Amino acid sequence: MPVSKEITRLEHSAVRLALTVSGEEVRSQYDELVADYVKTAAIPGFRKGKVPREVLERKFGAALKEEALNKVLGKTITSVFEDESLPKEDRPLPYSTPRIEDDPVLDFDKDLSFSVVYDALPRFTLGPWKGLEVEIPDVEITAEDMDRELGEIRDRNAIVLDRDDNAAAAKNDVVTVNYWELDGDGNPVKGSERQDFVFTLGTGYNLYGFDGDIEGMKKGETRDITKTFPGDYTYKDLAGRTLTIRLALTALKEKKLPELNDDLAQDVDEKYQTLGDLKNSVRERLEKNLKRRLRDITVSKILEKTLESTPIDLPASMLRVELDGRLRNLARRFNMAPEELVTNLSTAEGGAEKLLADMSPDAEKALKSRLIVETLIRDLNLEASDEEAEKEIEAQAGDSGASLEDLKKYYEQENAREYLKDDIRERKLFDILIAENNVKKGAKESYLDLMAENR
Repeated sequence: MPVSKEITRLEHSAVRLALTVSGEEVRSQYDELVADYVKTAAIPGFRKGKVPREVLERKFGAALKEEALNKVLGKTITSVFEDESLPKEDRPLPYSTPRIEDDPVLDFDKDLSFSVVYDALPRFTLGPWKGLEVEIPDVEITAEDMDRELGEIRDRNAIVLDRDDNAAAAKNDVVTVNYWELDGDGNPVKGSERQDFVFTLGTGYNLYGFDGDIEGMKKGETRDITKTFPGDYTYKDLAGRTLTIRLALTALKEKKLPELNDDLAQDVDEKYQTLGDLKNSVRERLEKNLKRRLRDITVSKILEKTLESTPIDLPASMLRVELDGRLRNLARRFNMAPEELVTNLSTAEGGAEKLLADMSPDAEKALKSRLIVETLIRDLNLEASDEEAEKEIEAQAGDSGASLEDLKKYYEQENAREYLKDDIRERKLFDILIAENNVKKGAKESYLDLMAENR
């Protein structure tokens, strides 16, 4: 379909695509539509397929014009977006529905002109990404880190025994609890219930931080507690709130820790013959984790520096989809549907809107960094070969102990191999970023703090 087009960039990376279809083409589409109806229309007084065109137009003229207009609009937009000559950055994002501006009017004496507005990939000029200076923490694996890891291994291999029914819960006991929030009338808050939740007292591995409130309880006991959470509480949706929570202790057990010796090492894995073998493996794992974490921090800081000189105007739909994804992930962490989480947040000050507003800065930063990464991969023409993908699969099989054959089958499904190649391209870029910039060690920091921080 012959079409003239003009593209205008709007704020927030929106695009206005102005299209014009000749009057002759519009008339042709209209005549084709009417001809089809003439063949099929059934009107009293006329045989099917024998209705005169003028009768059809007199009776259904307005509806025919409206249908013809919608047909022309649809075919025109489709033909433009299917045209391979339209640059990628001028095409609508997958999650942005093109919207026709104003109300186009069908006039056979004029060309049909109308505009479509939609979100597209942001256009931006990449700022300096080489020769930057970034500072990362100075971290090393200490004896304390080793002791903590070995202590966790002892804990995982502990024997768990039931405590006496009259025993009071104490730190390091393994407890099973049911819990739920109570509203102002003492009724359970829908979606807040959790049954058979198991954790070790003193670890803090629970949403509400109620370890100390359970200490002293006996099996079968129920207790109502009121907690006020600080403004900087780990879980932002609880920060600054005061809640009443009902706790029911349903099981109480204690751990018997094994001795740290060769027998424990052999119990952990048959590949270890001595405690020394186990310790060497633990240190190797910690060193690998540390190296990976410092690499992530280094790349993140380089991208942050690049962002400072790279203004990017994000499309509204792109940010909305990112925030929706983060909300779903948060709901999954709480074992809720997103709608349930939003309902629960409605009772908090600011509600879901405040949570999304709090999430927005990190979401924007992540999206902009992603756009910079994709731009650099394209500009540097970084590729990943089939051979590199095969080697990566083999390496993953070796590291995880998984079957090489099973991994290969997995990577043949649902374009998983293409995602793997994307990861390889990204790692190549990160290697370049680290090599092309000055990375300095900053203040000393503990391994535990480094791994716990959400940078």
